[in-house]
Amino acid sequence: MASFLDAILAPRRVLHNAVAYLSLYASATHALAGKGIIVDTDLFSDVDDAAALLLAATLPNTTLLAVNVNVNSTYSALAASAILNHYGYPTVPIGLPRPYINSSFFDTWAFELGEYASKVAYHWSAGSVPWFGVEKTWEPVELYRKTLAEAADGSVTIASIGFFENLSGLLNSTADRYSNLTGSALVEKKVKELVIMGGGYPSGHEFNFWGDNPLATAHVVNTWPKSIALTFLGTEVGEMVFSGAKLTLLGPTNDPVKAAYNWYVGYNTTRFSWDPLTVAYACQGLGTWFEYGNVEGYNYVYPNGSNVWREDKTRTNQHYLKLKAGNDTVARELDELYLAGARMWE
Repeated sequence: MASFLDAILAPRRVLHNAVAYLSLYASATHALAGKGIIVDTDLFSDVDDAAALLLAATLPNTTLLAVNVNVNSTYSALAASAILNHYGYPTVPIGLPRPYINSSFFDTWAFELGEYASKVAYHWSAGSVPWFGVEKTWEPVELYRKTLAEAADGSVTIASIGFFENLSGLLNSTADRYSNLTGSALVEKKVKELVIMGGGYPSGHEFNFWGDNPLATAHVVNTWPKSIALTFLGTEVGEMVFSGAKLTLLGPTNDPVKAAYNWYVGYNTTRFSWDPLTVAYACQGLGTWFEYGNVEGYNYVYPNGSNVWREDKTRTNQHYLKLKAGNDTVARELDELYLAGARMWE
């Protein structure tokens, strides 16, 4: 049986033999791919968001429709634009919460990790939000409503790899020039699945859930329309898979995510893989890496951001993920995906 990696990389091996036509072919592939993805990211304090964007932009059979940043640093939006432009998405719209500020990450926890977003934003400046162009960002809820309104019914997968203010705002939104539906009704009509990196399973107290606005987390998870699939990747899964070092060793010299890992953790150093695994599932499904950890039930988030899985035989469209393959196998294949995506744009 073909591995998850083989299934994903097969189209990339063909494309690698046609480097001269890569840019034109990739643009056409983006336009024709059937699965629409929106990424909602806190690209700022961890480098795994950058790797997740690499995957969202380079995995086959998906189209990146929009990226919403859920922290208000201008450098986060500028870096997202730079990364996406590098991987063939020069016009993808990017949302940024207001009011935004020129804030930089500083590791006050362990005093070991380096800042990378402003550096990527400056040295790879391009795309829909270039350096000195932060006013070109969208207000996140407006971007959600516009993107969903323009999409085919039931066609959009949202990958949430950060905080929840944007999604909470979407659910609370009302009719506007893009759609006469409420936010919740628009989600029911347009979204196929929400994939969330956050929480612990069967219970936990994880940073994405409590670190910004736990009430927004509880609002999104507890009131998400019951007809729309909701899938969670918990902290315990991402902490089992270490990736990124091979990209610093073998990746192209001009690659922004390679540089981001070097600035954040240093050369030939791995990092937890929470967000890349979440995006890999959002784009490709269970494959050979994942299996569901439950058959029924639903996730419940308390006002303090802690969560617990509740048994309920009537609820079958919520799941949390477990690794089906060994963590070393998943790490090795995930590193190969980074390299394959990066080498396409060498």
